[in-house]
Amino acid sequence: MANERVERRLAVIMATDIVGYSRLMEADETSTLTAMKRLQGSIVAPNIAARGGRIVKLMGDGSLVVFSSAVDAVDCAISLQEELASDQKDVAIDDRILFRIGINLADVVIEGDDLFGDGVNVAARLEATAGPGGICIADVVHRQLGIKNCSAFWDGGEIVLKNIARPVHVWHWKDAPTVGSSTSSAAARTSIAVLPFENLSGSPDQDFFSDGITEDIISGLARFRSLSVVAASSSFSFRGKDAGLKEIGKRLSATYLVEGSVRRSGERMRITARLIEAASGTHLWSEHYDRSVTDIFAVQDEVTRMIVSTLVGQIESADVRQALRKPTTSLAAYEFFLRGLVHIRGYGADDNEQARMMFEAAVERDPQFALAHAYLALARLALHGYANAPADILDAALALAQKAVRLDAGESGCERLLGLMHYFRRDFELAERHYRRACQLNPNDANTMVQMGGLLARRGRLVEAMQWIDEGLRLNPFPPQWYSVTLGNTLYILGRYEEAAAALKEQPNPGQFTCARLVACYAQAGNAAATEEAKARLLKLWPDFSTEDFITRGLLLELSEQRQMFREGLLKAGLPA
Repeated sequence: MANERVERRLAVIMATDIVGYSRLMEADETSTLTAMKRLQGSIVAPNIAARGGRIVKLMGDGSLVVFSSAVDAVDCAISLQEELASDQKDVAIDDRILFRIGINLADVVIEGDDLFGDGVNVAARLEATAGPGGICIADVVHRQLGIKNCSAFWDGGEIVLKNIARPVHVWHWKDAPTVGSSTSSAAARTSIAVLPFENLSGSPDQDFFSDGITEDIISGLARFRSLSVVAASSSFSFRGKDAGLKEIGKRLSATYLVEGSVRRSGERMRITARLIEAASGTHLWSEHYDRSVTDIFAVQDEVTRMIVSTLVGQIESADVRQALRKPTTSLAAYEFFLRGLVHIRGYGADDNEQARMMFEAAVERDPQFALAHAYLALARLALHGYANAPADILDAALALAQKAVRLDAGESGCERLLGLMHYFRRDFELAERHYRRACQLNPNDANTMVQMGGLLARRGRLVEAMQWIDEGLRLNPFPPQWYSVTLGNTLYILGRYEEAAAALKEQPNPGQFTCARLVACYAQAGNAAATEEAKARLLKLWPDFSTEDFITRGLLLELSEQRQMFREGLLKAGLPA
């Protein structure tokens, strides 16, 4: 080493990495290595050599390359990604070899054939920031580019890179397959087209109302960024045409179709909506809404919101059923995400662990999938008892939820789950702020409404809390089971103990905290037999139960008087203080 010359100079560093390398090797090591060797010889090495680059090192699933020109490095990266995408287009999604590429311009130390320095580390972190098939470049590189390549990148702003002290201004390649997406490319297949609702009233002057319903449903669905919604101009083009539903679905590339009708008779109106699986023509859901036409626009708004909220739940359920029919190893990011939703809402012994695994698989396959990051934060907390998780777990979950919002600031679900992270940290003010932001982004999301109601109840605003919860339950006639816990907790605080117990009993497999609430409900309601039965079940789950321990660990309440209400109920049941 003493005889080797040490050189320091300005260089352009390109770092590359293969997406999901460990998964590919585990699935088929021989085929993966053969494919990598072929791509290295036919695409990667020739492109680098043609632009004057030098491969400093190969690292199994990636490489470090040095260029003397930023323009050449970026040209090389774009050419690599385009040729790789073309080469892999006929390969099954799960088996494709995709690269991430990061490029930085910095002063580096050259020792022999190797590169060292902070600039090399930044290039590696930029590569990790890029999406599958994507390119992430530092601002200092972007400033060196000509007009053509400058316009090929969108501004990612300043971001914090792992183990890098200062924020770095980054730019992302616009033609990357997942740039700017809140979900994976697989999620784009979950597309829906709303066909123009038919006016059955016999009066052409009522077309404005049926068309208004259709356009409002399209707008409402478009707020759910996990769905790809066909524009009104495209779906309206099939009005009056003699085309079957399967053909329409095929021509619009839609997974699901919504159709409906409006019939007015005097001062009464019936609005019917149906959800159809386009490929099979199967009717998945239908409902009709009868209303008095006192204010036609108020009717339009109310019915539209109910249809939109119900449709989203039905589509999600249908997608889940589709995903569960496929072998786990064949799933892409969105389908792993759907499986994660099933487990995070489940009550089995290993559901939380399964949810974590599914969301991690989704994030690995699409690092730009914002909702998968947000739900991964929730799953990791669930494994540690949510609010009872250690401080470092709570901090890590919060950081992950914040990253989800940065990935897609327009996704209401990410804002909602960020609010939930703050709630678990007992930062009720910040939780409310993010819930309200989520409602602004999507006023049709019943989940946000119910969680907002639960939060407001804990902050002592009980009338407002029940308004939010009631609206969420009205809009979502097929709610997930956690709604019942939120409702039960709020009803208890309101002193409606029997109703609270009825709501909490809807939990299929209540844990120790829910069982404690049930004991308090029955004791406060004066139901001695039910109190004893619930107490026995609680002590079986929690033999060393103490009221104070439950108040500290099991209740997230802002007001001391609310904690006292639960304390009174538990002590009244004869449980230890």
